[in-house]
Amino acid sequence: MSAWAARPLALADLPGLLAVQRACYGAQYVEGHAVFARRLQSPANLSQVITDAGGRVLAYLAAYRSLQGKVTPLHGDFDTVATPDTAYLHDMAVLPECAGQGLGPALLAALPAQGLRYGALVAVQGAQRYWARHGYQPQALACPTQRLHLAGYGPEAVYMLRKNDSY
Repeated sequence: MSAWAARPLALADLPGLLAVQRACYGAQYVEGHAVFARRLQSPANLSQVITDAGGRVLAYLAAYRSLQGKVTPLHGDFDTVATPDTAYLHDMAVLPECAGQGLGPALLAALPAQGLRYGALVAVQGAQRYWARHGYQPQALACPTQRLHLAGYGPEAVYMLRKNDSY
């Protein structure tokens, strides 16, 4: 039995979340405290976190209710949509020292995505194979604005989609 469990991300978790970001991403992809604080205020927010027994953030999943084909720009807010159909996984990161311990799958299992027909994300930094193992497939974006948002994640970024059965 593990010493950790996923739960909803809270404002008090943000310093730890930022530490995980710094450990996992290059400086151009780190999103700030103010960005995440705004996201937590969104009624569309589905974000989850895993902490150890001492409260240290080990992993997080920034996610929200959205629409198929809509890409959140880097540093963008979690916009509320009238009829969401997609659990958009904006960012998932695990401390490198905790890799391979099942934290990513635990975050996905805890995601409250009931009633949402799709899961979507932008795969970056070579994560496309990881997400393919979870049923996500590359999906072309028809809208020029959404393609521009995707380009903000770098030339290797890929929009991926899956039908939601379960994570």
